[in-house]
Amino acid sequence: MNEQQKIQAEAAAFRTLVKHLDDNKDVQNIDIMILADFCRNCLAKWYMAGVKEQGLEMDYDQAREAIYGMPFKEWKEKYQLPATAEQLAAFDAKQAGKGCS
Repeated sequence: MNEQQKIQAEAAAFRTLVKHLDDNKDVQNIDIMILADFCRNCLAKWYMAGVKEQGLEMDYDQAREAIYGMPFKEWKEKYQLPATAEQLAAFDAKQAGKGCS
């Protein structure tokens, strides 16, 4: 596989991940954070960083719209639920486990 083919394969994987997240709007960001230690917002930040590495401009709102498929405020109103006590406890436990000994 040459470098261009590798880049195309990585881009295809990225598009598939974004589509998978879009197809599963019921999966809340906090659930992804608890399980995988990243969320849609993290992905938007990484996307924005990739754009900027190319010398292009993109702000965080534009990056989130690229990931969420709509303005974040709209997505949040339609799909984001308040975090439950259990989710918050699991998130806090995950964060506490990151400390160094």
